[in-house]
Amino acid sequence: MRITRAGWFPLALAVVFGAVAAVLPLLAIEIPGVLPGPTYLPGTLQLLALCLIFAALALSYHLLFGTAGMLSFGHALYFALGAYGLGVLLQRTDLGLVPAIAIAVAIATGIALALGAVSLRVAGISFAMVTLAFAQAGSVLVRRNAWLTGGEEGLRLDTRNVPEFLIGVLNTRNVYWVALVVLLAVFLVVVWFERSRAGHVAVASRENELRVRVLGLRPFTVKLLTFVIASALAALTGTIYFVLQSGATPRATSADFTLTLLVIVVLGGVGSRWGAVVGAFVYTLLDQRLTAFAASDAVAGLPDALRIPLSEPLFILGTLFILVVLFLPGGIAGTVRRASSGRRVTRAARERLEEAE
Repeated sequence: MRITRAGWFPLALAVVFGAVAAVLPLLAIEIPGVLPGPTYLPGTLQLLALCLIFAALALSYHLLFGTAGMLSFGHALYFALGAYGLGVLLQRTDLGLVPAIAIAVAIATGIALALGAVSLRVAGISFAMVTLAFAQAGSVLVRRNAWLTGGEEGLRLDTRNVPEFLIGVLNTRNVYWVALVVLLAVFLVVVWFERSRAGHVAVASRENELRVRVLGLRPFTVKLLTFVIASALAALTGTIYFVLQSGATPRATSADFTLTLLVIVVLGGVGSRWGAVVGAFVYTLLDQRLTAFAASDAVAGLPDALRIPLSEPLFILGTLFILVVLFLPGGIAGTVRRASSGRRVTRAARERLEEAE
């Protein structure tokens, strides 16, 4: 596969992003109102690592929805399979962390292959409803089997076979670097798939599946492959999330968690890899910081008409999402793209005018 100069740009940007992100724990950068403290503190690194994990998860959903056009309401199921699968393996076996992660991802991939083969028998909103049904079934199994999953209380990380450099508050920096490596790996897999023959077929099927069939191609196979890869990437991010949070709760299996991913992708810009990453960072930071804002004295002193809605972070996030949909239909990435295109057009027009003079 030949890569053009334009094709190298996303990879070069990923290298620059990775280099900058890698040195953040060694610096003392403060962004008041956005980060809880300097970037070298464990609390700040915990938040940034969470941003990295959600960015990787959003990229996996971008592959499913933005690339192949498959609207799934059950993507959180595979994220939860990775998290809970790792937790159960560490708790009930003597496997080390890396083998346990590999087995948890393999199990999630196998389940994705089976459920995807069933779900993809239908399309559109029917596909979304089938994936939602599977996710709800998974949520019920997690909540009802407390002997295995911890039920409503969640599953805690068993640290017996986890390397010491990943355990404890003082080692948050190391977990942050692991999350960064996973994000870069997921990004490279997404880029590779989108530029592969299967990726081109997936995009073509999203636009006109009937034409793809007429050409003698097999969209079902490609869509199933896309579904399985996206689910495997989600499971991988779920395992790192489990280590970062030292456990998992049933919310990771819920449909509203998948809706959060949909909001992130729409906020960043549907169809844009970097939009998914930026959307994840913006959403995660807003979600964390708005909670502190809602409990602040500034909100407590407002009249009830303002205090009640502003004390609910979800209300603020929902309002921001509506504003983005109304006024930034292409999301953050689309807005940046239109602005840069406008500058190029203006520059070209200015150059033509100068040549005419």
